[in-house]
Amino acid sequence: MSKRPLKDRALTRTEPFHAPRNQGFVRVAAATPVVHTADPAANAREHVALIEQAGAQGVDLIVFPELSVTGYAVDDLLMQDALLNGVEAAVDMIAAAAREAGVIAVVGAPVRQTDALYNCAVVLAGGRPRAVIPKTYLPNYREYYEKRWFSPGGEVRGSAKIGANWAWFGPRVVIEVEDRPGFTFAVEICEDYWAPLPPSTRAALAGARILLNLSASNIVIGKSEERGLLSAGQSARAQAAYVFTASGWGESTTDLAWDGQATIHELGAKLAEGPRFSTESHLTIADIDVERIGLERLRTGTFADCARDEDRRTGEDDRFGRLIIEAEDAPAGPSPGLIRPLDRFPFVPDDPARLDQDCYEAFNIQVQGLMRRLRATGSKTLVIGVSGGLDSTQALLVACRAFDRLGLPRTGILAYTMPGFATSEGTKSNAWALMKTLGVTGDEIDIRPAAERMLADIKHPYANGEPVHDITFENVQAGLRTDYLFRLANQNGGLVLGTGDLSELALGWATYGVGDHMSHYNVNGGVAKTLIRHLIRWVAAREHDGDTVRVLHAILDTEISPELVPAKDGQIQSTEATVGPYALNDFFLFYITRFGLSPSKVAFLAHNAWKDASTGHWPEGTPEDEKVEYDLPTIKGWLRKFLYRFFQTSQFKRSAVPNGPKVVTGGSLSPRGDWRAPSDATAKVWIDELETNVP
Repeated sequence: MSKRPLKDRALTRTEPFHAPRNQGFVRVAAATPVVHTADPAANAREHVALIEQAGAQGVDLIVFPELSVTGYAVDDLLMQDALLNGVEAAVDMIAAAAREAGVIAVVGAPVRQTDALYNCAVVLAGGRPRAVIPKTYLPNYREYYEKRWFSPGGEVRGSAKIGANWAWFGPRVVIEVEDRPGFTFAVEICEDYWAPLPPSTRAALAGARILLNLSASNIVIGKSEERGLLSAGQSARAQAAYVFTASGWGESTTDLAWDGQATIHELGAKLAEGPRFSTESHLTIADIDVERIGLERLRTGTFADCARDEDRRTGEDDRFGRLIIEAEDAPAGPSPGLIRPLDRFPFVPDDPARLDQDCYEAFNIQVQGLMRRLRATGSKTLVIGVSGGLDSTQALLVACRAFDRLGLPRTGILAYTMPGFATSEGTKSNAWALMKTLGVTGDEIDIRPAAERMLADIKHPYANGEPVHDITFENVQAGLRTDYLFRLANQNGGLVLGTGDLSELALGWATYGVGDHMSHYNVNGGVAKTLIRHLIRWVAAREHDGDTVRVLHAILDTEISPELVPAKDGQIQSTEATVGPYALNDFFLFYITRFGLSPSKVAFLAHNAWKDASTGHWPEGTPEDEKVEYDLPTIKGWLRKFLYRFFQTSQFKRSAVPNGPKVVTGGSLSPRGDWRAPSDATAKVWIDELETNVP
């Protein structure tokens, strides 16, 4: 038994870049074996077969249901010496198989200790039992009578002997795998997590990142949903992964039935769920991101505060010990592929019901924020520039709904299209069509004469007929548009509604101060570009019909462009050709700002999400031409540019952004909210990490 403190160490690059194990993942399996009632030898064979399957699939940790070696519903047979002797022989057989397969196995077994019998989880590694963890809370109500056979294990501690082997004995232990940073786990058994304060809560506070539950919970109508809620809630509250597996086919059905529910959750999200009511043994497998769990705990000060408070209140005898599984006994097999759900669009869920819910909430957050600002200022007029692009369209839709809910006429929304040197007829006509169908007050201001005057005043080469379309040429136009909007707001006693989105803030794709960077209130500042696309589709489907829907879909089909530089060889200025695909940039943004992952791990995840367009799920409504794929060199190239823009060149713009509501988790770059950073930092440490660790 070691008392050395848990700590994260640098990733040891002993495996290839593409191996999940080398990227901070632990592969777990919730096993659902066919049960042979009161037959340890037959149950051992079922265990061995599943362990061999797990080893072949690169599993690090496999967990079986409660009393899996005997079956749960064996009642008074638990007091039979022959059965208990058979358990010890079966455990030896399973331990040898786990060593051969290169996995850590956790099985359920009755264990004798000092003239008492305990309902235990037995942790097997290196060919022998390493820990015997008794059940803390024994149910003795309704259909359960465990106190008839078992002693409660909440207070026991010491060593237990199973066959010829001695192992740690007691419920308060966190098990750490040597040379696998973050691979720490703890165990509770069935009823334990129905307690008001589950043992796994204290185990998480003591450092366990993976929580295991060996269960024999019987099934009645509605209970599977309850177990799912408990597992999801515990993984979210304890900031951990939660692996649950319950008894299934083969258990005695004298009075109860069993469904074999198996789930794996991480930080509140379900990673995997096995089939229920199956009559075959099977595994439910997922890769758990223990590195991400550690980062989440690191950035959430409440977790550390609670851990310190718990440690202060707990006596020495009640504190969790730490058991180290040495490197030579640790899982060492290959871990091919990545086994976990991974959204291509982290801000846009694949599940249609969840996407509908997210769009409903996002749209109403934007509307509510704008309504409150209008009510607070007493303004009954909004001024907005409408370009015929995605962002201004979404902001205008939000403004219309806000005015409707406040009982204000939409004519109080003063919308302007302001064509410049590169404005296309398509975007201008879309802008006009949108303003008309929405019933706002529309107008047009041609900024070219004012821009030509300014370019001449500053002696720009363009004023002399030279085709110089540099940043000055672009920003003269962007600045004039914003200048007009602010003066129009002054003239009409209104507010300028901003249109710039979260993705543009991340990339610094905004003209500072006098350009689209500034407004009186920005409803899009907390919404990623990829989500704005789906929000417009959602609003079109649920809020509008006829001509409005047609123009909204025309806008969705338009190339993303600032339209500040005239088309060349028939090709309009493309934003994504300069800053990179927004699909990738939003992916990078989510994982770097929300979890603080290293660039190499972000590249690993992006490659797994985007390497094959034909696999996985796409958000509902995604057009076929947007279903693309990216190889690793492409991802690495755009990520390098993202890191430079995000960390080194754009923070000064984010330090002075207008007010606007936070919409998505981890999705605010406001200096008053989620993201505070120096404006004069360098991106070197992130770019160096990327170059060093991504092939």
